[in-house]
Amino acid sequence: MSAADSIASPRLRLKNAPGAAVLCLGAGLVGGILTNLVQGWLPGAWNNLANSGAVWTMFAFAAGVAFAHRTEGHRGPAAAGALAEVGLVVGYYGYAEFGRGGMGSLTFPLLWLSMACVAGPLFGVAGAWSRRATRPWRRYVALGALGGLFGSEGLHYWLGLGYLPQAVVCAALACGLPLLLGRTWKERGLSLAVAIPASFVTYQVLYGLLDAVSG
Repeated sequence: MSAADSIASPRLRLKNAPGAAVLCLGAGLVGGILTNLVQGWLPGAWNNLANSGAVWTMFAFAAGVAFAHRTEGHRGPAAAGALAEVGLVVGYYGYAEFGRGGMGSLTFPLLWLSMACVAGPLFGVAGAWSRRATRPWRRYVALGALGGLFGSEGLHYWLGLGYLPQAVVCAALACGLPLLLGRTWKERGLSLAVAIPASFVTYQVLYGLLDAVSG
């Protein structure tokens, strides 16, 4: 089994759509609650790593990997990724509302829910591409985009917040994930080549949007 396959359960054999939907949504709900809990356990600025859009997007990517060889076309992985991301948002903010002191304004829950409906399908498809794409460039783009998410967070920690240790961790993940999940050295190298510009583009777009909303 390759490293990429190991991030998705090899026992997933659900063939009916309702069962698969419940599984993806449930995994997202549990993941959202856990990231909320871990955020409270990590010290200082390190708690930001639990509340990470890149970490959340790994759930959508894993859902796409899980469904890569079990459905035809892109609709299955896209739906799986979307459900996982929506579950994460609902689980995270649901626990914040009922398990902590309240989630506060609806602005950020609604913003993250909107982003989940975009990032979930995209990275669900990316996960599927990383496993079954017949065109090699799709695998490079999929793995590079995943690395680019962590790279963009690293840039945010470094340039926006001044948290150098957290930036180094994200940079290591940005480089390490394409190396770990790639199947050949050519694939790893080209995926890294995609991850570098993807990091800067995602940083400009994503954090520009967040700054506009929060401002």
